[in-house]
Amino acid sequence: MIYTDKIYGRFEITEQVIVELINCPSLQRLKGVDQAGYPKPYFVGSSNRFEHSLGVFLLLKKYNAPIEEQVAGLIHDVSHFVFSHCIDYTLDENSEKEHNYQDSILKDFIRESEISGIIEKYNLNLNTILDDQNFPLKEKNLPDLCADRIDYSLRDAFYHGDLIKKDKLKYILDNLITIEDLWVFRDFQSARAYAGLFYKLNTCYYAGINAAVMFTTTGTCLKYSLEKRYITKEDIHTTDSQVLSKIRKHLNKDKKLMLLFNRMNNLNGFTENKENYDAHVFCKSRIVDPLFIHNKNLRRLSDKDKDWVTILKSESKPKEYFIRFNS
Repeated sequence: MIYTDKIYGRFEITEQVIVELINCPSLQRLKGVDQAGYPKPYFVGSSNRFEHSLGVFLLLKKYNAPIEEQVAGLIHDVSHFVFSHCIDYTLDENSEKEHNYQDSILKDFIRESEISGIIEKYNLNLNTILDDQNFPLKEKNLPDLCADRIDYSLRDAFYHGDLIKKDKLKYILDNLITIEDLWVFRDFQSARAYAGLFYKLNTCYYAGINAAVMFTTTGTCLKYSLEKRYITKEDIHTTDSQVLSKIRKHLNKDKKLMLLFNRMNNLNGFTENKENYDAHVFCKSRIVDPLFIHNKNLRRLSDKDKDWVTILKSESKPKEYFIRFNS
């Protein structure tokens, strides 16, 4: 199987377990789930969860991770609902600050899907693959780097307007290596370049006010649609377009739904107003503190760049917004 990725280029995929997983319904569904949520009214460009899932796999393959870790990377997002992390603002799981609802159901979802059978067919251990502690290249907590975090940040920067050009993308990847299951940059300059890019993504894309409005308006519209039974719990595990199609059928019959849908599409705008607000919104904030090589030793960016200590502190806490809609 030949696959060409916009970030990593052309790959030949020969592992049959990977090919079968890529072509299974659970992975294919992710082509219809936007990576950012519902970005069109708020941002320029976006990718989908399928591209990101393949990207994590390709990154792990590129750096010679074991096949079990490559599989874990490929399937890590299969439990995502429609509109990605907007669902954290729909389901009452107190996950707005962490955006972790899909992670909490991932293991059960995989066990109950066709994926478990494919993994067992190729004599791989499902329990091993489902335990992230076995795969430090694939997944680590912030502010560390991991394949998941590296891929979504580079991919989002590439798709999101002019945040990164091909030459800077190549520079970052050329200077990224692995040492004993750690992602490491070759020098301070490349570590700072990547961290600065991630910081910019967080402030304007992941945890900025536009993201907060996108999350809360989309989540609220979905929640209301579920309450009115315009859509079902089964529907939110299909695709974005399928759910939008069902919601649109009821717009002319329900004024509140129309109001929420218009807000979701940012038709009338919004302001930030702590004194008179319609929505009090928390948004997960993300920041990294990369390792780099200095005099043959590993150091963190914050060890050398003291300004980064301040940035780490401020960006590690959820962002809070008070949103007033213009209608």
